Amino acid sequence: MSLFFSTIEVTKQAFYRSSLSYAIVNLKPIVPGHVLVVPTRSVPRIADLDESELTSLMRAVQRVGSVVERAYGASALTVACQDGAAAGQSVPHVHFHILPRKLSGDKFAGKENDAIYPALEHAENHLKEDLVDVRLESKAEPIRMDADAARPPRILHGRRRVKGIDRSAVTLSS
Repeated sequence: MSLFFSTIEVTKQAFYRSSLSYAIVNLKPIVPGHVLVVPTRSVPRIADLDESELTSLMRAVQRVGSVVERAYGASALTVACQDGAAAGQSVPHVHFHILPRKLSGDKFAGKENDAIYPALEHAENHLKEDLVDVRLESKAEPIRMDADAARPPRILHGRRRVKGIDRSAVTLSS
């Protein structure tokens, strides 16, 4: 099933999926580990989600946040949602930003703690363009088979693969 963040396909960027929500890496992270958690159905506001979608979304925020916090050695998270255009939402599809935070070693630590919010608003203003730019840049290249003729033959179970061998006679163990 293809995943769309508003009108932008993000299937390949998804690293977490449930039946009603998914998570993607933010393409221009404010801090390392900045990710987005998104409901599968594209709706602009939290109030547009039904109860099961909202439950799934909040569970995903909790699960993804827990993993991100551990993976980035953080001691806390900033979880933010700009719910509507007047709140700074640039992509009309509900989404939560999850940002791992540290007491030290975080560019927003200490006296700069609240500076993360203007930085988040600035990043949100460019989110849609960033997604489109990455999609345009990531043109898939066709898979090339045996492109390197100089490559030595592969080995199966200690034996060299020889051209012309009946491969149906070769069994591979898992």
